[in-house]
Amino acid sequence: MADALLPDGVRIAYDAVGPSDATPVVLIHGHPFDRTLWAPQLAALAPDFHVIAPDLRGYGASTVVPGTTPLDVFARDIASLLDRLGVRRFVLVGISMGGQIAMECVRLFGDRITALVLADTSPAPETDEGRSWRRALAERLLREGMKPYADEVLHQMVAPHSAPEVQDHVHRMMCGTDPEGAAAALRGRAERPDYRPLLTRLPVPALLVVGAEDAYTPVAEAEALHAALPQSTLQVIEGAAHLPNLERPQEFNAALRRFLTEA
Repeated sequence: MADALLPDGVRIAYDAVGPSDATPVVLIHGHPFDRTLWAPQLAALAPDFHVIAPDLRGYGASTVVPGTTPLDVFARDIASLLDRLGVRRFVLVGISMGGQIAMECVRLFGDRITALVLADTSPAPETDEGRSWRRALAERLLREGMKPYADEVLHQMVAPHSAPEVQDHVHRMMCGTDPEGAAAALRGRAERPDYRPLLTRLPVPALLVVGAEDAYTPVAEAEALHAALPQSTLQVIEGAAHLPNLERPQEFNAALRRFLTEA
């Protein structure tokens, strides 16, 4: 693990593996996780790609910032980190909330992105009901801590039949997240815009991945996005829910490597 100090004083922890002169691949985790979500991908891609996996602000070993963290703040953190690492152009991979951060990166500095991977995520704007739910959940996490929520949603994040070690890893990440950081992200996501018009004009190749059993972002939503994107491939991962990169890493890595080789 390394870390970088951003201009606003936030310290971002990250892993960077693989040849420094290879194609950069940036992995953005979702909520409420950390960069260890990507452990199978770092191991699989390291021989041939320069892979960078940060902890978002508020998560993992990065600085916890209370209040509200909008998606554009997360996106600008990614850009600042990559500037410090001397990475100008890169492939961007995001899962769940990380996918929405990736879409915000496309909006803010799309010219730096050479290819895009969106896994188990939604480009639609937040609904009124969703805004209320996220704000209420933020307050609940601050009041109760992370464990009750982690216990409640574990088998929505990963399928009940997934490997015990995967379930343990996911539960551990959720419980280890600081409630202040998680609450700040929830408040920020409550205000997310509609990324669909932006993505229909995406000028680079895109890979869409979704777990066949994902209840948060169902296959039908990924299919609709696939139909709207000009240069996209859709991969449905059987036997996986919301985190196919951990639940079915061989299938996920095969699709990702194939896309990276062809993009």
